[in-house]
Amino acid sequence: MTTDTLNKDQTTENIQTLVQKQRDFFAKGESLSIAFRKEQLQKLYSAIKTYESELIQALKIDLNKSDFEAYITEIGLVYDEIKLMLKKIDKLTKPRRMKTPIMASPAKSYVYKEPYGCVLIMSPWNYPFQLTMMPLIGAITAGNCAVIKPATDSMATTEVITKILAVFDEEYIAVVVGHRLVTKELLENKFDYIFFTGSTTVGKLVMEKASRHLTPVTLELGGKSPCIVDETADVALSAKRIMWGKLLNAGQTCVAPDYILVHESVKDALIEQMKKYISTD
Repeated sequence: MTTDTLNKDQTTENIQTLVQKQRDFFAKGESLSIAFRKEQLQKLYSAIKTYESELIQALKIDLNKSDFEAYITEIGLVYDEIKLMLKKIDKLTKPRRMKTPIMASPAKSYVYKEPYGCVLIMSPWNYPFQLTMMPLIGAITAGNCAVIKPATDSMATTEVITKILAVFDEEYIAVVVGHRLVTKELLENKFDYIFFTGSTTVGKLVMEKASRHLTPVTLELGGKSPCIVDETADVALSAKRIMWGKLLNAGQTCVAPDYILVHESVKDALIEQMKKYISTD
Protein backbone atom coordinates (compact mmCIF):
# COMPACT_ATOMS: atom_id res chain seq x y z
CA MET A 1 0.00 0.00 0.00
CA THR A 2 1.57 3.28 -1.09
CA THR A 3 -1.08 5.88 -0.25
CA ASP A 4 -2.61 7.06 2.98
CA THR A 5 -5.88 5.20 2.43
CA LEU A 6 -7.60 2.08 3.71
CA ASN A 7 -8.11 -0.83 1.34
CA LYS A 8 -10.98 -3.31 1.60
CA ASP A 9 -9.01 -5.56 3.93
CA GLN A 10 -8.12 -2.75 6.32
CA THR A 11 -11.49 -1.17 7.06
CA THR A 12 -12.52 -0.48 10.64
CA GLU A 13 -14.88 -3.46 10.55
CA ASN A 14 -12.28 -5.89 9.21
CA ILE A 15 -9.61 -4.83 11.72
CA GLN A 16 -12.13 -5.22 14.54
CA THR A 17 -13.03 -8.66 13.19
CA LEU A 18 -9.36 -9.66 13.07
CA VAL A 19 -8.75 -8.59 16.65
CA GLN A 20 -11.89 -10.45 17.80
CA LYS A 21 -10.77 -13.60 15.95
CA GLN A 22 -7.51 -13.47 17.88
CA ARG A 23 -9.36 -12.96 21.16
CA ASP A 24 -11.54 -15.96 20.41
CA PHE A 25 -8.51 -18.10 19.55
CA PHE A 26 -6.67 -17.03 22.70
CA ALA A 27 -9.73 -17.86 24.80
CA LYS A 28 -9.51 -21.47 23.60
CA GLY A 29 -6.22 -21.79 25.49
CA GLU A 30 -4.16 -23.40 22.73
CA SER A 31 -1.34 -20.85 23.00
CA LEU A 32 -0.97 -21.61 26.72
CA SER A 33 0.64 -24.95 25.95
CA ILE A 34 4.44 -24.85 26.16
CA ALA A 35 4.61 -27.51 23.46
CA PHE A 36 2.48 -25.28 21.20
CA ARG A 37 4.76 -22.28 21.80
CA LYS A 38 7.87 -24.31 20.98
CA GLU A 39 6.24 -25.57 17.78
CA GLN A 40 5.44 -22.00 16.68
CA LEU A 41 8.98 -20.80 17.39
CA GLN A 42 10.37 -23.67 15.31
CA LYS A 43 7.87 -22.89 12.56
CA LEU A 44 9.00 -19.25 12.55
CA TYR A 45 12.66 -20.30 12.38
CA SER A 46 11.98 -22.57 9.39
CA ALA A 47 9.98 -19.88 7.58
CA ILE A 48 12.80 -17.35 7.97
CA LYS A 49 15.26 -19.90 6.62
CA THR A 50 13.01 -20.44 3.60
CA TYR A 51 12.91 -16.72 2.76
CA GLU A 52 16.41 -15.76 3.96
CA SER A 53 17.79 -14.98 0.49
CA GLU A 54 14.72 -12.86 -0.37
CA LEU A 55 15.07 -11.08 2.95
CA ILE A 56 18.71 -10.20 2.25
CA GLN A 57 17.72 -8.81 -1.16
CA ALA A 58 14.89 -6.79 0.42
CA LEU A 59 17.21 -5.26 3.02
CA LYS A 60 19.52 -4.28 0.17
CA ILE A 61 16.64 -2.58 -1.65
CA ASP A 62 15.32 -0.77 1.42
CA LEU A 63 18.51 0.15 3.27
CA ASN A 64 21.37 -0.74 0.90
CA LYS A 65 22.67 -3.26 3.41
CA SER A 66 25.37 -5.67 2.34
CA ASP A 67 24.78 -9.38 2.88
CA PHE A 68 27.13 -9.26 5.88
CA GLU A 69 25.44 -6.28 7.51
CA ALA A 70 21.96 -7.69 6.85
CA TYR A 71 22.92 -10.89 8.62
CA ILE A 72 24.74 -9.48 11.64
CA THR A 73 22.30 -6.63 12.36
CA GLU A 74 19.02 -8.35 11.51
CA ILE A 75 18.78 -12.00 10.55
CA GLY A 76 21.47 -13.58 12.74
CA LEU A 77 20.16 -11.83 15.86
CA VAL A 78 16.68 -13.19 15.20
CA TYR A 79 17.95 -16.75 14.74
CA ASP A 80 19.87 -16.47 18.01
CA GLU A 81 16.81 -15.12 19.84
CA ILE A 82 14.63 -18.00 18.68
CA LYS A 83 17.27 -20.54 19.75
CA LEU A 84 17.61 -18.83 23.13
CA MET A 85 13.85 -18.85 23.75
CA LEU A 86 13.60 -22.52 22.78
CA LYS A 87 16.38 -23.27 25.24
CA LYS A 88 14.99 -21.14 28.09
CA ILE A 89 11.21 -21.38 27.65
CA ASP A 90 10.70 -24.16 30.20
CA LYS A 91 12.59 -22.21 32.86
CA LEU A 92 10.99 -18.86 31.94
CA THR A 93 7.45 -20.21 32.20
CA LYS A 94 7.91 -22.30 35.32
CA PRO A 95 5.96 -21.17 38.43
CA ARG A 96 8.25 -19.48 40.96
CA ARG A 97 8.02 -20.23 44.67
CA MET A 98 7.66 -17.14 46.88
CA LYS A 99 7.78 -16.50 50.62
CA THR A 100 4.40 -16.81 52.27
CA PRO A 101 3.27 -14.12 54.76
CA ILE A 102 2.90 -15.50 58.28
CA MET A 103 -0.79 -14.57 58.34
CA ALA A 104 -1.34 -16.95 55.39
CA SER A 105 0.43 -19.93 56.98
CA PRO A 106 0.48 -22.85 56.38
CA ALA A 107 -0.23 -21.94 52.72
CA LYS A 108 2.42 -21.95 50.00
CA SER A 109 2.87 -19.06 47.57
CA TYR A 110 3.80 -19.11 43.89
CA VAL A 111 4.02 -16.66 41.00
CA TYR A 112 2.45 -17.97 37.78
CA LYS A 113 3.41 -16.24 34.54
CA GLU A 114 0.42 -15.70 32.27
CA PRO A 115 0.27 -14.23 28.72
CA TYR A 116 -1.47 -10.91 28.14
CA GLY A 117 -3.62 -12.14 25.25
CA CYS A 118 -3.83 -10.21 21.98
CA VAL A 119 -0.84 -7.91 21.47
CA LEU A 120 -0.04 -5.26 18.86
CA ILE A 121 3.53 -4.97 17.59
CA MET A 122 4.44 -1.85 15.58
CA SER A 123 7.93 -1.82 14.11
CA PRO A 124 10.13 0.85 12.43
CA TRP A 125 11.96 1.06 9.13
CA ASN A 126 15.58 1.31 10.32
CA TYR A 127 15.82 -2.34 11.47
CA PRO A 128 12.63 -3.52 9.78
CA PHE A 129 13.15 -7.24 10.21
CA GLN A 130 14.91 -7.47 13.56
CA LEU A 131 12.61 -5.02 15.35
CA THR A 132 9.56 -6.84 14.05
CA MET A 133 10.71 -10.33 14.92
CA MET A 134 12.31 -9.74 18.32
CA PRO A 135 9.11 -8.62 20.08
CA LEU A 136 7.15 -11.26 18.14
CA ILE A 137 9.45 -13.99 19.43
CA GLY A 138 8.82 -12.71 22.96
CA ALA A 139 5.06 -12.67 22.34
CA ILE A 140 5.07 -16.25 21.03
CA THR A 141 7.26 -17.47 23.90
CA ALA A 142 4.90 -15.89 26.43
CA GLY A 143 1.83 -17.49 24.82
CA ASN A 144 0.21 -14.46 23.18
CA CYS A 145 -1.51 -13.87 19.86
CA ALA A 146 -0.14 -10.95 17.84
CA VAL A 147 -1.11 -8.39 15.22
CA ILE A 148 1.98 -7.09 13.40
CA LYS A 149 2.10 -3.61 11.88
CA PRO A 150 5.45 -3.37 10.04
CA ALA A 151 6.95 -0.22 8.57
CA THR A 152 5.86 1.01 5.14
CA ASP A 153 9.06 2.99 4.54
CA SER A 154 10.86 -0.34 4.10
CA MET A 155 8.25 -1.97 1.92
CA ALA A 156 10.44 -4.62 0.29
CA THR A 157 11.27 -6.05 3.71
CA THR A 158 7.65 -5.74 4.84
CA GLU A 159 6.57 -7.85 1.85
CA VAL A 160 9.00 -10.61 2.86
CA ILE A 161 7.86 -10.41 6.49
CA THR A 162 4.31 -10.90 5.25
CA LYS A 163 5.39 -14.04 3.37
CA ILE A 164 7.21 -15.40 6.41
CA LEU A 165 4.29 -14.86 8.79
CA ALA A 166 1.83 -16.37 6.32
CA VAL A 167 2.80 -19.75 7.83
CA PHE A 168 0.56 -18.82 10.78
CA ASP A 169 -3.22 -18.59 10.81
CA GLU A 170 -4.33 -14.97 11.16
CA GLU A 171 -6.34 -15.85 14.24
CA TYR A 172 -2.96 -16.43 15.90
CA ILE A 173 -0.50 -14.10 14.14
CA ALA A 174 -1.54 -11.59 11.49
CA VAL A 175 0.12 -8.83 9.49
CA VAL A 176 -1.62 -5.52 8.75
CA VAL A 177 0.10 -3.17 6.29
CA GLY A 178 -0.61 0.51 5.70
CA HIS A 179 0.19 4.13 6.53
CA ARG A 180 -1.20 6.53 9.12
CA LEU A 181 -4.87 5.73 8.72
CA VAL A 182 -4.22 2.03 9.24
CA THR A 183 -2.17 2.81 12.34
CA LYS A 184 -4.99 4.99 13.64
CA GLU A 185 -7.57 2.26 12.98
CA LEU A 186 -5.47 -0.34 14.79
CA LEU A 187 -5.03 1.90 17.83
CA GLU A 188 -8.79 2.41 18.11
CA ASN A 189 -9.04 -1.27 19.05
CA LYS A 190 -8.43 -2.63 22.52
CA PHE A 191 -5.28 -4.71 22.69
CA ASP A 192 -3.94 -6.38 25.82
CA TYR A 193 -0.41 -5.08 25.22
CA ILE A 194 1.23 -2.76 22.69
CA PHE A 195 4.90 -2.88 21.72
CA PHE A 196 5.97 0.13 19.66
CA THR A 197 9.35 1.11 18.28
CA GLY A 198 9.57 4.40 16.41
CA SER A 199 9.33 8.16 16.69
CA THR A 200 8.41 10.15 19.78
CA THR A 201 5.52 11.75 17.88
CA VAL A 202 3.83 8.44 17.10
CA GLY A 203 4.84 7.11 20.52
CA LYS A 204 2.71 9.84 22.14
CA LEU A 205 -0.24 8.80 19.99
CA VAL A 206 0.22 5.17 20.98
CA MET A 207 0.34 6.11 24.66
CA GLU A 208 -2.76 8.29 24.33
CA LYS A 209 -4.81 5.61 22.59
CA ALA A 210 -3.60 2.85 24.92
CA SER A 211 -4.52 4.89 27.99
CA ARG A 212 -8.19 4.80 27.02
CA HIS A 213 -8.20 1.06 27.55
CA LEU A 214 -5.55 1.03 30.31
CA THR A 215 -3.44 -1.06 27.93
CA PRO A 216 0.17 -1.53 29.09
CA VAL A 217 2.80 -0.46 26.54
CA THR A 218 6.48 -0.76 25.75
CA LEU A 219 7.71 2.32 23.87
CA GLU A 220 11.21 2.31 22.38
CA LEU A 221 11.65 5.86 21.11
CA GLY A 222 15.41 6.21 20.73
CA GLY A 223 17.64 8.43 22.82
CA LYS A 224 20.96 10.17 23.20
CA SER A 225 24.05 8.02 23.62
CA PRO A 226 27.32 9.59 24.76
CA CYS A 227 30.76 8.01 24.56
CA ILE A 228 33.31 8.81 27.27
CA VAL A 229 37.00 8.67 26.41
CA ASP A 230 39.42 9.43 29.25
CA GLU A 231 43.18 9.90 29.21
CA THR A 232 43.86 6.19 29.88
CA ALA A 233 41.93 4.93 26.86
CA ASP A 234 43.43 3.13 23.86
CA VAL A 235 42.71 6.00 21.46
CA ALA A 236 42.96 4.02 18.22
CA LEU A 237 40.71 1.25 19.49
CA SER A 238 38.24 3.75 20.94
CA ALA A 239 38.04 5.61 17.62
CA LYS A 240 37.48 2.36 15.72
CA ARG A 241 34.67 1.25 18.00
CA ILE A 242 33.01 4.67 18.11
CA MET A 243 32.93 4.95 14.33
CA TRP A 244 31.68 1.39 13.96
CA GLY A 245 28.78 2.17 16.27
CA LYS A 246 28.09 5.51 14.62
CA LEU A 247 28.15 4.37 10.99
CA LEU A 248 26.57 0.94 11.34
CA ASN A 249 23.24 0.85 9.49
CA ALA A 250 24.08 4.27 8.01
CA GLY A 251 23.87 5.75 11.50
CA GLN A 252 20.20 4.80 11.85
CA THR A 253 20.50 3.08 15.23
CA CYS A 254 18.84 4.36 18.39
CA VAL A 255 21.95 3.66 20.48
CA ALA A 256 24.43 5.06 17.93
CA PRO A 257 26.94 7.46 19.58
CA ASP A 258 25.55 11.01 19.49
CA TYR A 259 28.38 12.89 21.14
CA ILE A 260 31.74 12.28 22.80
CA LEU A 261 33.03 13.44 26.17
CA VAL A 262 36.80 13.25 25.73
CA HIS A 263 39.71 14.27 27.95
CA GLU A 264 41.48 17.26 26.48
CA SER A 265 44.84 15.47 26.51
CA VAL A 266 43.66 12.88 23.95
CA LYS A 267 41.12 14.95 22.05
CA ASP A 268 43.23 15.75 18.99
CA ALA A 269 44.57 12.20 18.72
CA LEU A 270 41.05 10.79 18.92
CA ILE A 271 39.79 13.10 16.17
CA GLU A 272 42.64 12.08 13.89
CA GLN A 273 42.01 8.40 14.49
CA MET A 274 38.29 8.84 13.83
CA LYS A 275 39.09 10.54 10.52
CA LYS A 276 41.30 7.61 9.66
CA TYR A 277 38.49 5.09 10.15
CA ILE A 278 36.01 6.97 7.99
CA SER A 279 38.48 7.78 5.23
CA THR A 280 37.76 6.29 1.81
CA ASP A 281 41.36 6.77 0.62
